[in-house]
Amino acid sequence: MAYSVTLIPGDGVGPEVTWATRRVLEATGVEFEWEVQQVGAEALKLGGTPLPEPVLRSIRRNRVALKGPVTTPVGTGFRSVNVALRQKLDLYACLRPCRSFPGVPSYFRNVDLVVVRENTEDLYAGIEFERGTPEALKLLDFIASSGRKLDPGSGLSIKPISEAASRRIARFAFRYARENGRRKVSVVHKANIMKFTDGLFLEVAREVAREFPEIEFEDVIVDNLCMQLVRRPERFDVLLLPNLYGDIVSDLCAGLIGGLGLAPSANLGDEAAIFEPAHGSAPKYAGQNRVNPVAMMLSGGLMLRHLGEREAAQRLERAIAQVLAEGRKVTYDLKPDPNDPTAATTSEMAEEIIRKLKEI
Repeated sequence: MAYSVTLIPGDGVGPEVTWATRRVLEATGVEFEWEVQQVGAEALKLGGTPLPEPVLRSIRRNRVALKGPVTTPVGTGFRSVNVALRQKLDLYACLRPCRSFPGVPSYFRNVDLVVVRENTEDLYAGIEFERGTPEALKLLDFIASSGRKLDPGSGLSIKPISEAASRRIARFAFRYARENGRRKVSVVHKANIMKFTDGLFLEVAREVAREFPEIEFEDVIVDNLCMQLVRRPERFDVLLLPNLYGDIVSDLCAGLIGGLGLAPSANLGDEAAIFEPAHGSAPKYAGQNRVNPVAMMLSGGLMLRHLGEREAAQRLERAIAQVLAEGRKVTYDLKPDPNDPTAATTSEMAEEIIRKLKEI
């Protein structure tokens, strides 16, 4: 039986890594029916919105999507399509495994951790008030009435963290640890400063930890975590974080294993799931057929596991690991010297991974 999957190529380098991943996934022997949908700048040009309603309907119908990276304009233009998808589909859990691969240039060889990021709240909720607007001035007046006067030229962002969302993501992290043989969950926060938001997140995580006595639990202040990660990443296992810290720390963890080109992610909810690379769309490299496709392919592996195709996922991951360990048919960023003329193209690396798959 073929799995119906919404396929979103994205923009920038998205189409290149998406089509390479599609070929590799099909080479595992698992059958798919791909329903291709467009989001982002191209969708905005064609239909007046970066996130058309048919895309949401497709994902809700199929319950699974594989998505390439999408460009988010900085400072102007439309808000992040990625954030909108997570909010509209209630994809409350972002899962980002980070594992060292032999053969990949990196300072660390022993990283094996998982970032679990709450996906719907915190500063990424997008509740903002532009400087000088009537709404911002009204909110400033309200804040001033509590005895905290702010500069009238301030822009404002609201940081909501709720008990319900915190409990939901904490239980997700502990269940993941239990089901995947993980030993410890570290909740990451800044509760020493933000006592009513990060403090609530920490309080709820402590309550949930008592439901899982076999899993070790600790809390770590986020700045201390960052220092510890670049000194002793092996002491961490599952990291549980609010939205903003999760975004930042997951990129830091990707740096520990060789870069975002090796960092997959899954955005999971009760009714749908989207699998995508953690990296951005890198528009300056679009059309050059030289970008590392591994993060997208590993995201495809997470999708296979989600679909119950564990054996196919393991074969795919082994094939990728073998190609990385050999270091011959890999893209420029995976070479000790990025200027190495023997670096493979995106499509050549995909071909090599397919060849390995046939041998496993």
